[in-house]
Amino acid sequence: MKEVDFLVIGSGIAGLSFALKVADYGKVCVLTKADAAEGSTRYAQGGIAAVIYDTDSFEKHIQDTLVAGAGICDEETVRMTITEAPERIKELIRYGIRFDKRPDGLYDLHREGGHSNFRILHHKDNTGAEVERGLLEEIHNHPNIELIENQYAVEIITQHHLGQWVTHHTPDIECYGAYVLDSRTKKVETYLAKVTLLATGGSGNVYTTTTNPLTATGDGVAMVHRARGKVADMEFVQFHPTSLYHPGEKPAFLITEALRGAGAILKTIKGEEFMQKYDSRLSLAPRDIVARAIDNEMKISGAEYLYLDARHLGKRALMEGFPNIFAKCLDLGINISNDMIPIRPAAHYQCGGILVDRNGESSIRHLYAAGECSRTGLHGGNRLASNSLLEAIVYAHNAAMDAIRKIKDISICHEVPDWNAEGLVFNEEMVLVTQTRKELQELMSNYVGIVRSDLRLKRAYDRLSLIYKETEDLYKRSVLTEELSELRNLIACAYLIIRAASQRKESIGLHYSVNYPPVEKQIN
Repeated sequence: MKEVDFLVIGSGIAGLSFALKVADYGKVCVLTKADAAEGSTRYAQGGIAAVIYDTDSFEKHIQDTLVAGAGICDEETVRMTITEAPERIKELIRYGIRFDKRPDGLYDLHREGGHSNFRILHHKDNTGAEVERGLLEEIHNHPNIELIENQYAVEIITQHHLGQWVTHHTPDIECYGAYVLDSRTKKVETYLAKVTLLATGGSGNVYTTTTNPLTATGDGVAMVHRARGKVADMEFVQFHPTSLYHPGEKPAFLITEALRGAGAILKTIKGEEFMQKYDSRLSLAPRDIVARAIDNEMKISGAEYLYLDARHLGKRALMEGFPNIFAKCLDLGINISNDMIPIRPAAHYQCGGILVDRNGESSIRHLYAAGECSRTGLHGGNRLASNSLLEAIVYAHNAAMDAIRKIKDISICHEVPDWNAEGLVFNEEMVLVTQTRKELQELMSNYVGIVRSDLRLKRAYDRLSLIYKETEDLYKRSVLTEELSELRNLIACAYLIIRAASQRKESIGLHYSVNYPPVEKQIN
């Protein structure tokens, strides 16, 4: 049993920046389920959206966010996040994170789909990896922070584990820490904490094809759901329009939207432009529109992929501005200065998640969430490109400030029992887990993807009910493994997505159903 002041689960931009801010106020432990650098932050190519120069304005960024979010963002959250952004960006720069500059010394800002201005700070086409590098260096140099790799959070600890009955209507549910599976020793350890932050990322692996790393299995959302905490807006799953078509590769390699911002053009399998049929903004329309357009063109033609044409941008511009994309494609025999890039949509970002207030605190006391696992209200029905890293650093900061204010009045709960594995046996048929995971991913991809219908959702729910029952039966008699726990979490996230999609009787943002006409919300 281990006791800390602040327990951080996840080592992306949200978890690490929170840890750095609270570290002067108590002992911090950061747990990460794989290597510290492995997570969604590392794979973020595009950058961080923020108003940097007076050629842009907060109001423009706010309006772009509201429009992309289909008019159902929380406007006060949007305003808060965007106006606080410049100060958070300055902090990242002070941590030693390097954003690209022009020869004149000004920041080289990109523009992406849905943005009315050039406002994307970036480090070539691997911004997330640069952010992760800088933050991890700061973490390793802080004496109050312990970072432990290969630690898989199984459950958050609440009154339920003290023998009390907890429901969704129980007032003042409290978090006392987490049960954590050490992937090396295969033992479940008990971590007690005054404050816990979930920064566990998204749930992209609920689908067959995703740009998310293999670690993105909805762990935080599923744990909060089981703990009877509040989760919202899970129906809004963003599919990135342009992942590299390379069957069998996981995660799918992302072709950043910044390439379209630089002038690359979407084309059919015959090499013809098509976005003019769908939106006046063409290849720079918001992601939900572009993803549906590509999905429709693939269905019309029967093709498994379409093309992104960047040939006219020139070899030098491509190699200097997008070196990782250029190198990745070249490894596959695709010279993007001469060849078009085969692309298709892939599950990319979870806009909903653990419901939090503007301080990042969940409905469970002393439990915070930041980053992709949280639902702040910033994204509404569809995330604006490059607003995700921005949201993570703003909410990690607010959560840290709130936790620092409260922690002196919080005590460690010493009544928590250790994990009980008595009577459990090793599952000797791993095929029961691996095959069920494939079945779940196929079910979600075919029935609950970019375009949905009432019939598909009903069929998905019926199939999922059987998968859930079989997996719970297996879980109750088996010694815990990471693979089995991840499967349970994916099933929980699939259920939350299907339930939310079934309850929304309209087509809006990322939730598009053939049974309901699109809704356009008035934006002031």
